[in-house]
Amino acid sequence: MISAADTAFILAGAGLVLLMTPGLALFYAGMVRSKNVLGTIMQSFIMISIISIEWVYIGYTMSFGPDVGGFIGDFSWFALRGVTNEPSPTYATTIPQTVFMIYQCMFAVITPALITGAFAERVRFAPFALFSLLWSVLVYNPVCHWIWGGGWMASLGPNGVLDFAGGLVVHVTCGAAALAAVLVIGPRKGFGRENYLPHSLPMTMMGTGLLWFGWFGFNGGSALAADGVAATAFVATHLAGMSGMAMWTVMEWIKIGKPTTLGAASGAIAGLATITPAAGFVGPNSAIIIGIIAGAVCYLAVNAKSRLGYDDSLDVVGIHGVGGAAGTLLLGVFASTTVNPGGVDGLISGSAVQLGYQALGVMVVAAYAFGISWVLLNVIHATMGLRVSEENEVQGLDYTEHSEAAYS
Repeated sequence: MISAADTAFILAGAGLVLLMTPGLALFYAGMVRSKNVLGTIMQSFIMISIISIEWVYIGYTMSFGPDVGGFIGDFSWFALRGVTNEPSPTYATTIPQTVFMIYQCMFAVITPALITGAFAERVRFAPFALFSLLWSVLVYNPVCHWIWGGGWMASLGPNGVLDFAGGLVVHVTCGAAALAAVLVIGPRKGFGRENYLPHSLPMTMMGTGLLWFGWFGFNGGSALAADGVAATAFVATHLAGMSGMAMWTVMEWIKIGKPTTLGAASGAIAGLATITPAAGFVGPNSAIIIGIIAGAVCYLAVNAKSRLGYDDSLDVVGIHGVGGAAGTLLLGVFASTTVNPGGVDGLISGSAVQLGYQALGVMVVAAYAFGISWVLLNVIHATMGLRVSEENEVQGLDYTEHSEAAYS
C-alpha cells in the first residue's frame, strides 16, 4: 500500500542525492588549478545525463530486475517497461516503483563521478565519457544487483553481505576503479616536483557543505521509509561526518602544526563515506567511533600515496576506497539489533559471523571493480587515447577540451 509520507520522503531524498553530484563538482573543482576548473566540473555534471539515460534503458533492469543466476537482473524492465506507480513487491512496498527507480538512479549517477577525482587534470573528455558509461554497465550494475538487487551476495548466510547505503556499491567500486585509473593513466606532468595548489578552497568548502547536506538523503533515504531506521541513519550520518572532520583536523594539526580547511573538508567526507554502509545499523556512539576511525585511517591512507608513488589527484582511493572498505568492515563490528531490529548483531554484540561476510564482500567487490576497470581503461587507452597530450595538459583542459575559461 502506497504511503504518502514515505513517497514524499524518498522523493526529497532523491533530490538531495542528485544535489550531491553538483556538490561533488564544486568540491573537486576547487582543488584543481584554475586552468582545469570547468573540465573538472564537466566530468561530474555530464554524468547526470549519460548515466540517467543508461539507467532508464538498461541500468535499472540490470540492477533490480528479476535475478539471473545471482549475477545480474534480466532485461524485462528494459526502457522501464512495466515499471509503474504501483509499489515494488520486492524493494519498497510503500512507495511507487517509479520513485524507487529514480532514487536509485541518483546513486548510479554520482558513483562514476566520484572516480573522476583520481585522474583530474589529465584525461580527454570523449574517452572518459565512454569509460564511465561502460563502467556503469559492467561494474556498477552487477555489483548493485549482487547486494541490493537480490543477487548472490544478498543470499550469503542468514543476512547476506550488508550495505545500508553504498559502502560497497558506491565507495569501494569507485575507489578500486580510481586506483586502476591512476595506474593506467599515470601521474600528472611534474608529479613529485611541482606543488599542485588548489585554486579555490572556498569552492571546495561549499562543495563539502552541499555533499554533507545531500548525504542525509543518501543515507537517511536508504531506509526507503520515513521511519525510525531513517532517523537512525540520519543521526549516524551527521555524527560520523563531524567526528571524522575533528579527527582529521587533530591529526593534521599535530603533524604540520596548523589545521587546514582542506583537511577539515577531507575529514568530513571521510567520515560520511565510512558511515555509509553502517548508517542504519549502528547507534550514535558507534557512529562517532566509526567517524573517528575514518578520520584517522583515511588521513593515513591519503598521506601514504606520496610514499607509494601514485598520483590520485583528489584522494579518491584514500577517502572513498579506504573509507568504504573500513565502514563495511566496521558494520560487522558495531551493528546491533537493539538499534535496528531488522539488522544484525556485530562483533561487539556477540556475533563474529557478519564480520566474515563483510570482509568477503570487500575483497570480492574490490577485486572485481579493479579488474574490470583495469581492462576497460587499457582497451580505451590503446584505441582512443585517454591521456591528453603534454602540450594540452600544460594549457589546461578548460581550453583544450571545452574551448572555455573559468576566469578571464
